[in-house]
Amino acid sequence: MPADRQETPASVARASQSQVHKMYEQLSECYPDAHCELNHRNPFELLVATVLSAQTTDQRVNSVTEELFRRWPDARHLAAAPIDQVEQVLRPLGFWHTKSAAVVNLSAILVEEWDGEVPADLHALTRLPGVGRKTANVVLGNAFGIPGITPDTHVQRVTRRMGWTSATTARGVENQLAELFDPSQWVLLCHRLIWHGRRCCRARRPACGTCPVARACPSFGVGPTDPPQSQGPIK
Repeated sequence: MPADRQETPASVARASQSQVHKMYEQLSECYPDAHCELNHRNPFELLVATVLSAQTTDQRVNSVTEELFRRWPDARHLAAAPIDQVEQVLRPLGFWHTKSAAVVNLSAILVEEWDGEVPADLHALTRLPGVGRKTANVVLGNAFGIPGITPDTHVQRVTRRMGWTSATTARGVENQLAELFDPSQWVLLCHRLIWHGRRCCRARRPACGTCPVARACPSFGVGPTDPPQSQGPIK
């Protein structure tokens, strides 16, 4: 099997609930400090940063939000910001034109409908420009402590490879994970899966040789199995 194969093997045996929980215990030991890697100080900053993180890395988002929030620290300021100036700050990001319009417009709606505050409500959040269910769950879980599952690309890839889910859509993955774990675990579960996806079970050349769940993973061998070649997991 090619070492740089990207896709999950076509037929992955579905793990039992006890197997899933055993693998999760191992991931928990490997990533005890997993957390949201988008820099933020309040719900508004997290909301904007999460919208900006679509199709780019958290590191790149963090490189621009420091200046963004220095100039426009809250919804009222960002809603009134000249769009061309916002675009200049966000230009290093992909789709900067669309994202600039989204964060300015969602700020305006927050001011008009929520007195500048971020609502702790899934339906209200998903009505904002650029905010889908995944983004809303990030904000609800990390800013308000409201349980939610965020099936981003890492979560989907990792859980399929490990046999935790057979779903082919984000909502399907979310629903199947919700059946396996208690809501009190959902937020940290996603952080640990995301960390594992970024540091070890990468899309290309997953570090199978140093994976903490290698013995139980039905996709073992998708990436290099020799530890010196694996280059992971990176804590």
